[in-house]
Amino acid sequence: MRFDVLTIFPGYFASPLAESLVGRAVDAGLLDIRLVDLRLFSDDPHRKVDDEPYGGGPGMVLSAPPVAAAVEALRSEPGAPAPHVVFLSPRGRRLDAGVVRELSGRVRVSLVCGRYEGIDERAREAGLFDEELSLGDFVLSGGEVAALAVIEAVSRFLPGVVGDSGSVTADSFEDGLLDHPHYTRPREFRGRAVPDVLFSGHHERIRLWRREQQFRETARWRPDLLERFRPRTDEDREMLSRVARDRVSP
Repeated sequence: MRFDVLTIFPGYFASPLAESLVGRAVDAGLLDIRLVDLRLFSDDPHRKVDDEPYGGGPGMVLSAPPVAAAVEALRSEPGAPAPHVVFLSPRGRRLDAGVVRELSGRVRVSLVCGRYEGIDERAREAGLFDEELSLGDFVLSGGEVAALAVIEAVSRFLPGVVGDSGSVTADSFEDGLLDHPHYTRPREFRGRAVPDVLFSGHHERIRLWRREQQFRETARWRPDLLERFRPRTDEDREMLSRVARDRVSP
């Protein structure tokens, strides 16, 4: 899969894209990540890509021409698959597990990192972006952090990137619930012991315990997810009812 990242700070990505799973995936040829310096598409002698907002106000605004030139250059690249162009901004749809899985099915995604107070609205009106995405209801100085989050989240779904594919399908949010608690050595830490069931050797009991813990963890930390959860099996319906009863018990 190929990612293009359009940014005024290409150096920002040097370390994150060289480390851990993403770095190994790039080295193995599973990920092709290309950094595009927006300043190279500016026709300003000083490579400016921003200007003061018309009508006054604080801050600067990302100009439309360099963004348009960069996006159109990517779209017209000979022999390359057409990119799905994403502008990272607060007005976009919220990035979640469903969106990540959807993006992982694409061959090429181009991520445009916003900066300053925003972008000239005419960039949107000109149809430069296929969609906009947001990490959440908070403000970043630019879209670079969001681009890294998208790349790392999406890359986990690509075959070969994560050594054990089962760890991806068992991740939090994959079935609408948080993950169950995990434990490792030592068996006791500061007076707290690992649950006995995990030493039982009984795989079905362990599976049921872990599944129930998913419901309990979700009820405790993200009850909003539990309210939207739709059980598909009798087992899940029973666990959901049990957790709901425990939540209202005095």
